[in-house]
Amino acid sequence: MSDAKAYTPRGRTVRESAEDRRATRTPERGTKPARTATGGRTSEPRRTPRAAPSRRAEPRRPPVRPKRPTRPPKLGEPRRRLRIATVLVLLLFSVIAVRLVQLQLTDARAYAAEGLDKRLHSVILGAPRGSIYDRTGAVLAHSVEARYVYADPSMIENATETAARLSPLLGIPPSELLPKLTRHNRPDGRPQLFEWLARGVDIPTGNAVRALNIKGIGVERDERREVPGHDLAANVLGFVGDDLHGLAGLEARYDDLLYGVNGERQFEIGQGDLATEIPGGYLRETPAQPGTSLALTIDRDLQYVVQQVLSKRMRAANATFASAEVVDVQTGEVLALASYPPYDAADPFKVPSAQQGDACTGIVVDPGSVHKVITIGAALQEGVITPDTTIAVDPKIRKGGQEFKDTHWLRPGTPLTLPGILAYSSNVGTIKIADLLGAQRLYEYQRRFGLGEATGMGVPGEAEGLVQPPENWSGTSYGSIPIGAGVAVTPAQMTSVYAAIANDGLWVQPHLVRQTVKPDGTTLEGPAPATRRVLSPVNAAALRQMLEAVVVAPGATGRSAAIAGYRVAGKTGTGQKVENGHYVPGEVASFIGMAPADAPRYVISVFAHTPGGTGGVVAGPSFAEMMEFTLRHYRIPPTGTAPPTFVIAP
Repeated sequence: MSDAKAYTPRGRTVRESAEDRRATRTPERGTKPARTATGGRTSEPRRTPRAAPSRRAEPRRPPVRPKRPTRPPKLGEPRRRLRIATVLVLLLFSVIAVRLVQLQLTDARAYAAEGLDKRLHSVILGAPRGSIYDRTGAVLAHSVEARYVYADPSMIENATETAARLSPLLGIPPSELLPKLTRHNRPDGRPQLFEWLARGVDIPTGNAVRALNIKGIGVERDERREVPGHDLAANVLGFVGDDLHGLAGLEARYDDLLYGVNGERQFEIGQGDLATEIPGGYLRETPAQPGTSLALTIDRDLQYVVQQVLSKRMRAANATFASAEVVDVQTGEVLALASYPPYDAADPFKVPSAQQGDACTGIVVDPGSVHKVITIGAALQEGVITPDTTIAVDPKIRKGGQEFKDTHWLRPGTPLTLPGILAYSSNVGTIKIADLLGAQRLYEYQRRFGLGEATGMGVPGEAEGLVQPPENWSGTSYGSIPIGAGVAVTPAQMTSVYAAIANDGLWVQPHLVRQTVKPDGTTLEGPAPATRRVLSPVNAAALRQMLEAVVVAPGATGRSAAIAGYRVAGKTGTGQKVENGHYVPGEVASFIGMAPADAPRYVISVFAHTPGGTGGVVAGPSFAEMMEFTLRHYRIPPTGTAPPTFVIAP
């Protein structure tokens, strides 16, 4: 019974099976296990009788090798695995920790700034441009409130339709608007979110654009430059561009001062359809700093009259250009500076650019006979002549193979006084005085009087002119230069020469800016003008008296410049205009004078390029009309003295 229980339903017990595998072999084919005494089978095989061999032997099969028992898998070492896993986990966490430190500490600001930069939108806050006033505080140019229209191309749904709707209101062709309205990228590859469409538009126009309610089109506050006088002092003031930066005149010369410093408003915007300012998001606003204003030496009322007189008379003379300047001889302040033809500074691009400049400081001419005061004044100062000197003149004189003639015919050897030489504008007499003075000293006085360098008045583009040193003179120069031929000057330079004579021989730099006015109303006086003495007061007074003969002496060239009740001193001139180093057809007629002659307050110059005409005919009458108004305007009474009686040819 116990033996029977040792077998499992499938055979042997597990224990017996293990023991049998070690103790028994696989029985041979054809044998049966023997039974034990108890009825079980033994492990010994029982032999059976061999069968008689058959005639046909069966092929022998190869012996079947017993399968080797499969070894159980080798168990791992848990401790080793745990150590390796721990090291890997620690290494992974170390890498993550280093990256977190880098992101949060080292690169945090850079990534945050980059992310914020992608959401930031900037709008420039324009600085109000400073105004320009005349000497009395009257506005010559200022900025007024306006509107600007802009577009965000990324929000425009139909660029073609939007351009067609905006064009009639802005006065801009659709072809110019379309590229700005079409979506495009900035140079750095980011989408363009802002484009100027128009600046300085009227407030009603801005309201009309806003009423269209076009997505991506905005209207904001702007300013526009206005010139109330239009052509009044336009050649001096100049004008600005759409961006309110100066392009010409004083607007350009003092642009840094007038323009101020723009502000900026940066704010955070959303993305896509929410590309608008995020309430409570990042916002930084830098206020704009308004520009500084200029208070000029120009007198608006005087400027108007001078321009009117100049335009009226130059149209009648068929002039191609003309200039007029009024200077206070004691201070060097320029009270009026006019050019012909004028232009409207509020709409400057309707005229050629050459017409936009100031003729008085920018056009170079041969001065002609107005230059003779330099020759005579230098000779007086150097003592080579005295106020009582007489010069024997002939109808003509030869220098370097060229003859120089006088317009007033006198018999050969006629003695002329210095007032007579000026009154008759004698070329021969002036050349003889220059011979006494010498070329080097004449050149030195040309420079002392300011020839060959810009006056520094303040108008941009001022020409320097040209005076030649004696080593560059030719044989004819000894005849031409003393009488103002072969000398390149601007009208402004020659005006300063006469202002120095009127100011007792003291040259004062002419200037246009009287004060600067800061946004808070604080005023700052302009820099003191440069000064230098050229003539002594005695010689300057003697020269002024000689110049009166030009206006009052019988047969003198400048009698058309006389003003009833006032003593006037001055000089006529007839020269030529220089362009690109060559003379152009026509003549430059001029008159420069001062009044009252015995106590000068103002100097006025008039230059005009006409087909033909002398200074006395073309410029003298203009001078008289301008000077008469100037004296009345500033309430300068006559001195009450009569001019001397001049002896021309004793």
